[in-house]
Amino acid sequence: MTWFVDNLALIMFLVMFAVIFSGYPVAFVLGGTALVFALIAWSFDAFNLIGLSNILLRLWGGVAADPVLVSIPMFIFMGAILERSGSAKDMLGATEILLKRVPGGLAVAVMVMGTILAAPIGVVGAAVVLLSLIALPQMLAAGYDKKLAVGTVASAGTLGILIPPAIMLVVMAEMLATSAGALFAAATMPGLLLSGLYLVYILIVAIVKPEWAPKIPKGYGPQTRAEFWHIMWRGLAPMTFLMVVVLGAIFAGWATATESAGVGVLGSLIIAWLNKRLNVTMLREAIRDACRANGMVFMLFLGATGFSYVFRALGGDELMIATLARFGIDTKWEILGFVMVLIFLLGFPFEWIEICLIVLPVFYPILAKLDFAEHLGSASFFMAWFGTLVAVNLQTSFMTPPFGATLFYLKGTVPAGVTMTDIYRGMYPFIAIQILGLILCIAYPEIVLWLPRIAGLLE
Repeated sequence: MTWFVDNLALIMFLVMFAVIFSGYPVAFVLGGTALVFALIAWSFDAFNLIGLSNILLRLWGGVAADPVLVSIPMFIFMGAILERSGSAKDMLGATEILLKRVPGGLAVAVMVMGTILAAPIGVVGAAVVLLSLIALPQMLAAGYDKKLAVGTVASAGTLGILIPPAIMLVVMAEMLATSAGALFAAATMPGLLLSGLYLVYILIVAIVKPEWAPKIPKGYGPQTRAEFWHIMWRGLAPMTFLMVVVLGAIFAGWATATESAGVGVLGSLIIAWLNKRLNVTMLREAIRDACRANGMVFMLFLGATGFSYVFRALGGDELMIATLARFGIDTKWEILGFVMVLIFLLGFPFEWIEICLIVLPVFYPILAKLDFAEHLGSASFFMAWFGTLVAVNLQTSFMTPPFGATLFYLKGTVPAGVTMTDIYRGMYPFIAIQILGLILCIAYPEIVLWLPRIAGLLE
């Protein structure tokens, strides 16, 4: 019985994982597990139930009263408006025309479009479904190989989890006690690195196997210079301007993440109005989506706050370090590697927010105590670097068969004739590229830290 009491935190962690696979809502699993183990510990005089009142205080002080988290529903609202206004479809058409002489021009256009849309949409599911509906039928009709087309759409869509102002980065910044602006800047270069690696792969495939990525016909698109500039202005200018304003305001220090989200919503409404697609029905649906997302996020925060408080009150930090050491995982690089593998595996069945709320409160205090200063140049840079590694890792797990969420977003929207086997096979080259990107970010931290350092966001 003594062993049971001494290891309650570890048992609590394992029980939470066992129950979470039952399919019960994650917010209730986290909160319920915390309550049950608090009562068990209280019955053994290992926990004082008055401590549960601290959960509400932490939720208010750390979540409800935090102005940064207000940006989450606004970024979702902004993405919904842009999706329904047709701005994404206009952008694909403009990008395709601009790159029609490039090998694999249509696939390159989809990747460029996904990179640009990643900033304003910021939600993987929305970006993947949008690109799948708009771009995938067009790529298949143009004669593209199924695997290349599916992989391009999937990888371009999942950039929304990484390129700021991604909603995930806002949540992670709060949980890692670092500024959202610093994490936005830190994730920008890795996001662009992955996008660049994807583009290199697409170009190589288009050159080596041109039958997989046919060139766009020479006569395709506008026939006059006036038509060309009209399409460019309508398709690229509004979205590019919106991205520059939203991110530029944060990086320059003119606006917080919350304020920039408000600017983004206003900009998306203006774009919809200019395209004559702003109406009451669209606004009603977008507001409903934002409200649902807000409720889901705060319920998850409530459950995760309760879980992390009880876990740490039962000595979870020290117990987890001792357990890892028992398995021979005791150096800083071994612990970091263990956390990266754990996050990668959890990415198969769970959403990113669930993984962040489960893993980060448990492991980031442990990792924060380890000395990465020599590798990074300063111990104060660790949270921005670690948060970015988690984001890149989660993007990889989103696409990995058999349970990656992106696979199921695609399966529900791909044209007839594209099988789940095609989707699986299309993922593997892009997953390999993502793992390469993650390794580069670990080995060369300046990829992550260069932009926030020169912007003065890590000082």
